[in-house]
Amino acid sequence: MKAIVYEKYGTLDVLELKEIEKPTPKDNEVLIEIHASAVNFSDSGFVRGKPYLGRLWQGLFKPKNKILGADISGKIESVGSNVKQFQPGDEVYGDLGSDNWGGFAEYVSVPENAIALKPTNKSFEEAAAIPQASIVALQGLRNHGKIQSGQKVLINGASGGIGVFAVQIAKSFGADVTGVCSTTNLELVQSIGADHVIDYTQEDFTKSKERYDLIFDIAVSHSIKAYKRALNPKGIYIAAGWNPNSLFLGPIISMFGSKKVASFMGKKNAKDLYILKELVEAGKVVPVISKRFPLSDVANAIRYYEEGTHGKVVITVVELL
Repeated sequence: MKAIVYEKYGTLDVLELKEIEKPTPKDNEVLIEIHASAVNFSDSGFVRGKPYLGRLWQGLFKPKNKILGADISGKIESVGSNVKQFQPGDEVYGDLGSDNWGGFAEYVSVPENAIALKPTNKSFEEAAAIPQASIVALQGLRNHGKIQSGQKVLINGASGGIGVFAVQIAKSFGADVTGVCSTTNLELVQSIGADHVIDYTQEDFTKSKERYDLIFDIAVSHSIKAYKRALNPKGIYIAAGWNPNSLFLGPIISMFGSKKVASFMGKKNAKDLYILKELVEAGKVVPVISKRFPLSDVANAIRYYEEGTHGKVVITVVELL
């Protein structure tokens, strides 16, 4: 099979398209013919081995997982002897980030608990855009932000890969949603359901008189003090991903006063993939794709992603007529 492989940390030039052995599923695994995958922040960081803390998972001196790519969608080709949930021919999607990765390839073998049946009303490319970013958005808003209907919720970084899902998921909970983004993405953020939009190049929401019950932060563009100022009493600030300030200071800050500050990392969860499947099939969540690249052009796909784009960057592995 063809795959994008890297043997050492470095620039994106270390990524190579190679012919390698097709995997064989273990007893608890399924073999998936990948039709599409998507780029995430972790792909960019792991190629370079930065931040260095990430090497604790990926390998101190060289990558242990030589094929990146966490988000995938495709069709099951075969299943291991102990697999109960799936059968050959099933169309699935999933997040492989906490397993063996491998999404930038024609095939991957993964545990059955890493995947779910894909939304029936979306293409493989659209399905590949969903898993990791939408899980982060769902878990951040629901599990950590304790989102409730009628709350005033602000999404900082509303047009990015996670942000477009956060806006739509917050709306599905019945929240009044404000999206913060750049001038060029105001129309997009409105089109996916934001009740209000703020152009961060023209207005600093932390200095306005408006207050929010929940701030879900992907951009991490202000100080913790500024975010707290924008919260209502008993308001919650949640930073998505690795944010040292909120991660280490959050528990201390939250001990004093009624406002809470926290940071979190999304966790793979097949049950959440099925919740997202229902939201997508109901039309409450729609994946937003910025650009598509072929498997042979993963390096340029990551470069494009790093430039800062709206929605998701998708890798097309199988061209469907």
